[in-house]
Amino acid sequence: MPQIKPITELRNTTEISELCHKAEEPVYITKNGYGDLVIMSLETWERDQALLETYRKLGEAETALANGVKPLDGDAVFRRLRTKYGYGDS
Repeated sequence: MPQIKPITELRNTTEISELCHKAEEPVYITKNGYGDLVIMSLETWERDQALLETYRKLGEAETALANGVKPLDGDAVFRRLRTKYGYGDS
């Protein structure tokens, strides 16, 4: 459930920081009853950015496939990686 706090609670920086870390999601700040700001912990922001980057890459891959780009063979890719990095050598 989203956390919504009035802007006056930003005076309690330690409590807001703890809330952001505990909630692990953005905290919405209102001003005069209307949405004004969104704050979150650095960890939450980094997680969300990584997720957005993953979605962006998936979108690019779907577009490439729709445009006729042939997907790589997974077994061949893993063979090349194992050879390059020396995995699987007995």
